[in-house]
Amino acid sequence: MKRPKIGLALGSGGARGFSHLGVLKVLKDNDIPIDMVAGSSMGALVGSFFAAGQQVEDMYKLAFTFKRKYYLDFTVPKMGFIQGRRLKEYIRLFTFGKNIEDFKIPMAVIATDLYAGEKKIFTDGPASDAVRASIGIPGIFVPERIDDRLYIDGGVMDRVPVSVVKSMGADIVIAVDCAHFDSDPNINSIYDVIIQSIDIMQDELVTAMGVSSDADVMIRPDVSSYSSRAFTQIEKIVEAGEQAAQSQLDEIKRTLAGWKES
Repeated sequence: MKRPKIGLALGSGGARGFSHLGVLKVLKDNDIPIDMVAGSSMGALVGSFFAAGQQVEDMYKLAFTFKRKYYLDFTVPKMGFIQGRRLKEYIRLFTFGKNIEDFKIPMAVIATDLYAGEKKIFTDGPASDAVRASIGIPGIFVPERIDDRLYIDGGVMDRVPVSVVKSMGADIVIAVDCAHFDSDPNINSIYDVIIQSIDIMQDELVTAMGVSSDADVMIRPDVSSYSSRAFTQIEKIVEAGEQAAQSQLDEIKRTLAGWKES
């Protein structure tokens, strides 16, 4: 029997984006196939590792040993505080040095063209370049230069890229939104100010665009109590992803069954 093509849209969210891992594990453990992935920012990083062929179990190990300080290379502030070369090498290593078009699962990486103010969808070329562009928080990371264009965080234009994975040919879209605006945060640095400002902007954008209604199943891990900036309590963030996916499992199965019936 023909089955639907299932697409996964993984949103931005900083450290909270590690909850994507928990979602991937539950889908895998329950034999829910993923035929294509689109990701913005942290969703692009997690999604690219998965689409390139990393096993979910190995990605768990990577996440639990992740320390932000190992991958930050500070520079004299001009267009950003962090050069991002170490992180780019980290991405290159764990995507096996592949181009996006060579991934095991079709992948789209979302970035923002800083010159044009437009969304850029990368579906080919070096994965490390595209993902480094997608995670480039403006003001924090130096923008990534690709083909004489400057690119920044994909979440600026498209926090949860549902429309992109639909355009890739998905019949059913499972989306994961782990970015939450915290109205009472701990703001103590310029980094906190920038991240909080982006969270506010993205919340308004998602509300205006009605992303939730576009996805067939929307998974929202309860990660609001965890910092998107600190990269601590990663185990709990991943667990929140597992719990959220588990709670939506019946809905996912109903959606699949409904497609087959129709």
